Amino acid sequence: MTGASSESVAVVVVTFNRADLLAGMLDGLAAQTRRPDAVYVIDNASSDHTREVLERHHGGDLPLRVTHSPDNLGGAGGFHLGLRQAYLDGHDRIWLMDDDVVPAPDCLEVLAGRREDCLMAVREDTHGRLVEKAALRFDLSNPLAIKPKTAMVETSYGSRSALPERVELENVAFEGFMVHRRVVDEIGFPDPTYFIFYDDVDFALRARRAGFRIWGIRDAVLVRQLDFDQQHDLGSWKGLYMYRNLFVVHFRYGENVPVRLKPWLIAAVVVLLSPLRGGRGEAANVIRALRAARGMRQHPSTSVD
Repeated sequence: MTGASSESVAVVVVTFNRADLLAGMLDGLAAQTRRPDAVYVIDNASSDHTREVLERHHGGDLPLRVTHSPDNLGGAGGFHLGLRQAYLDGHDRIWLMDDDVVPAPDCLEVLAGRREDCLMAVREDTHGRLVEKAALRFDLSNPLAIKPKTAMVETSYGSRSALPERVELENVAFEGFMVHRRVVDEIGFPDPTYFIFYDDVDFALRARRAGFRIWGIRDAVLVRQLDFDQQHDLGSWKGLYMYRNLFVVHFRYGENVPVRLKPWLIAAVVVLLSPLRGGRGEAANVIRALRAARGMRQHPSTSVD
C-alpha cells in the first residue's frame, strides 16, 4: 500500500532542556533519505544550550521553523502548537517527534510511502531490542481492567522480526506518529490541557472514534535513546499528571458507567494501600488528581476553526 510520497511532510519536535538529545535527533532528521519539507521545533523555555544546538542547524540541511516559547507548555502544549503551525502552513502530513528518539535513515521514506492516514514508527532501544509500547488493545469497556492497556506491541511480539508488515494499534505515543491533515480536519488538534502524558492517547482515541485506523509500520525504525522509567515516579509531580490524565481518559471515553467510575476505585485502593507501600506522596497525588480530573471531563475545543 504505497503511493503517498508526493505529499508534503512536516516534522514537529518538542524539546525541553535536553539539548544533547535534541542534537542527535536533528542529526537523524538531516540524514533522512527522504528530506522533510519543514521541521517545526517547539522549545519549551529551555534553559540549557538548546538555542546553540538549533542555531547550528539553521541554514544547514534542515528547513527549521523554531518557536521559543516563553513558558513551558509541556509536551501536550508543544505538540498542540507545533501541529497547528504545520497544519496552518498547509502540509499534508505531520510527523510528531520527541527529542529523545532518532529515526533510522529511511524511516521517513518508509512512512511517506504509505497511504494510511495514521501511522506509527516502531521503536527499539539503542541495542536493537523492540520497545514499542503502543497498545494493541486499549480497553475502556471492561471495569475489571485496572490498566486499560491490556496488550502492547513489545510484549505481544517480542522482536521486530516477529511483526507483520503493519499492525493495527489502539493508541500511540507522540514519538514517531504521523498523521494526515484530513484527520486534523475531522478531530482537531491535540489537547494542550493534559500538559504531559496521555495527550497522545486522547488524540488516538478521538481519531479511532472518528473512523480512522492507526497502523504501526514494522520497517519504519525509530531508536529511543532513553529507558522507560515513568512508572516508578508516581509520588512526584509527574505522578500527579499521570494519575490525573489517566482519570480524564476514563471520564471522557469510558464506554460504560462502571468504567467511568473506575478512577474512584483506583484512588481508593491507592490511598488504602499507602501505609503498606510507604506512598504518602502517591496517595496525595491520587486525591489531587481525581479532583482535577473531574474538572476536565468535557473536552475543550481543539477544532481547526
